[in-house]
Amino acid sequence: MISVSKALQALLDLVSPLDSETVPLRAAAGRVLAEPVVAKRDQPPFAASAMDGYAVKAAEVERDAMFKVIGEAAAGHGFDGRVGAGQAVRIFTGAPVPEGADFVVIQEDVTRSGSLITITDTPSAQSNIRPKGGDFKIGDSLSPPRLLTPADVALMAAMNIAEVPVRRRPTVALISTGDELVLPGDTPGPDQIIASNTFGLDALLRAAGATPRILPIAGDTVGALQTALELAQGADLVITIGGASVGDHDLVAGVTETLGMSRAFYKVAMRPGKPLMAGHLAGSAMVGLPGNPVSAMVCGHIFILPMVRKLLGLPPQSNAHRTAPLAHDVGPNGPREHYMRARLIDGALHVFDDQDSSKLAILADANVLVVRPKQDPARQSGDELSYLPI
Repeated sequence: MISVSKALQALLDLVSPLDSETVPLRAAAGRVLAEPVVAKRDQPPFAASAMDGYAVKAAEVERDAMFKVIGEAAAGHGFDGRVGAGQAVRIFTGAPVPEGADFVVIQEDVTRSGSLITITDTPSAQSNIRPKGGDFKIGDSLSPPRLLTPADVALMAAMNIAEVPVRRRPTVALISTGDELVLPGDTPGPDQIIASNTFGLDALLRAAGATPRILPIAGDTVGALQTALELAQGADLVITIGGASVGDHDLVAGVTETLGMSRAFYKVAMRPGKPLMAGHLAGSAMVGLPGNPVSAMVCGHIFILPMVRKLLGLPPQSNAHRTAPLAHDVGPNGPREHYMRARLIDGALHVFDDQDSSKLAILADANVLVVRPKQDPARQSGDELSYLPI
């Protein structure tokens, strides 16, 4: 068995960032920027009023000063003339500041009678003008890799960018194995269960930016597994679930070896998730996950998500381990690194007593995985332990 860190590095070595594609701006949110995008205009493209009020010369601004209103400037409709001494232009938020003016007196600080205004309150020291290019300038850019947010989309729209270069979404083929499995909604036989792992991993992968494909369940025959693997060809990552152990019906290792897989490793010193295998198969990275539901999902968080992030050109680890105090005592750990389901409540870790790798209800109730090193001694309430949010 190899360590979790060595297994993760071996898995990351199986994949490389994907090529890029261009998508419309409206489709860019949630994608990963692949190339720099450069602003095509200044924002604002002119000195603009930040308030409703009157544009005047700053040198003339003082309490009781009077000005003659000579025109109006609104957003999308500037004033064509020039502001001279003793003159003002009625101006609204977002409108271009007219030539000759360098201060906007807010409308609350003036009174108006016909075409004359008087400053009745002491104006603030701020000019109430947004300078040209105060947000960004022509040539300013967003640099990759960057997971694009709605705010990024708004920024690129303001930069006048209509199409965005992004990393292609990784395609991931998901293959559940075993005669005991049926799909949700089907009627299981007396000796069958519902295939849950595939759908949990599908959701995990979609949230990470991948495009998963759920393939038909492969029964416990060589032919069925071979057919499923043939259907997976062309995927960037192929994941089998179950059948990676050493039982009489665990066929993944033998079948993939027959098909020419170059195996990177088999078995990891972790709990849950020991029977994990990986390698290259027919031009795709291939990972064989254990069949226990919690094992598959934990391995998804620890191993598969970093692989997807690398395929997307992102740093593999989205967040570092954090620490928090235990809310209660826990016993010693064994010879494998243990990822224990727990809840972080009010800043303290509550580790579930039952860590059976078949129990999804406990995983669904957890919001963190507490990470116990191998041979970690018993810990007391208040001890700091490492954890990963899930």
